[in-house]
Amino acid sequence: MKKQINVGQVGYKFMGKAHSNAYRKAGMFFDLSADVRMKAICGREESWLKENGTKYGWEEYETSWEKLVRRPDIDMIDITAPSNVHTEIAIAAAENGKHVFCEKPLALNSNDARRMIKAVEASGVKHQIGFNYRYAPAILLAKKLIDEGKIGKVFHFRGCYLQDWIIDPSFPLVWRLDKGVAGSGALGDLGAHVIDAARFLVGDIKKVMGHMNTFVKERPKVERMTGLTATAGENAEMGEVTVDDSAIFLAEFKNGAVGTFESTRFAAGHKNALTFEINGSEGSLRFDLERFNELEYFSRNDCDGEQGFRTIGVTESMHPYIGHWWPAGHIIGYEHTFVHQLYEFLEAIANDGATTPDFYDGLKCCQVLDAVEKSSENRIWQEVDNQ
Repeated sequence: MKKQINVGQVGYKFMGKAHSNAYRKAGMFFDLSADVRMKAICGREESWLKENGTKYGWEEYETSWEKLVRRPDIDMIDITAPSNVHTEIAIAAAENGKHVFCEKPLALNSNDARRMIKAVEASGVKHQIGFNYRYAPAILLAKKLIDEGKIGKVFHFRGCYLQDWIIDPSFPLVWRLDKGVAGSGALGDLGAHVIDAARFLVGDIKKVMGHMNTFVKERPKVERMTGLTATAGENAEMGEVTVDDSAIFLAEFKNGAVGTFESTRFAAGHKNALTFEINGSEGSLRFDLERFNELEYFSRNDCDGEQGFRTIGVTESMHPYIGHWWPAGHIIGYEHTFVHQLYEFLEAIANDGATTPDFYDGLKCCQVLDAVEKSSENRIWQEVDNQ
């Protein structure tokens, strides 16, 4: 008989919807080792939960996360709420013996991330962080090619995450623009993904030199928001933007490679452009999230006169996870990365396996984020605290 895993999810908007969809799809397309039940979703707006909780696939709802984490019929807590509550929810969940999945960034700072790690270590529960792009087949293929030495010794990593959704100065002051709730702006929201991709593919970062900037200092206070859309009331009061709109930094990796990183929400024409290029002694790799099903590969070992970047379509059954979906050439997309990562976490719980990326990876990212902020403030190269 299969083990049963009852899931409680805190948060219900953009990420909450993505995770809810993933739980519903996982059992349809993957052979799960456990019987997974979407037991309860939790949020502050009871009217929304009544109307949409069942539509999302949840059996019940709660308006108190404190009550949710204490429920004896809940085995796992999935945190998709804003960053400022990650730490207290994760610690309480662990103390109540619940396995914990948490969206990125793990915490507002490295100290809080360490507290979360201490809690999950003390309780012995499974823990994982939501760096979903690690589960894109093209990025996993890039990892395989690097590990096999196909591009040789890595010299350069250059990564960008570009969006444009707040470029209008009349866009409201949503929670992602409040440092007390979000921790940082483009750096923590977008840059965290680039940092994790760099660590996953190249290695740990030793030191950074950063520059952060806020282009629009004040915005009308928000009246209502859903996901990345929001409205302000007529004649809304103005409020201060307390996070960065743009973050750029240089990096030196522990293995000697160097990197450039850029994240912004002010890149007109870019809706969700996570890109990176990695250059090595034997070749290069390029990835663009907006061309999700492709990886570009250049090999110096190709014959002279025939060299050039080749585009590899990662839609065949030998590519990671693809065999669970559609026939070759039938593309997958953004939402599938959430299915892949939650499938792996559920399997780790069911089979007492390892989880990746886990809270330690979340801490490593927080340490880089902290270093970039210090570097930008002090205008110096800043060592990353890798302890």
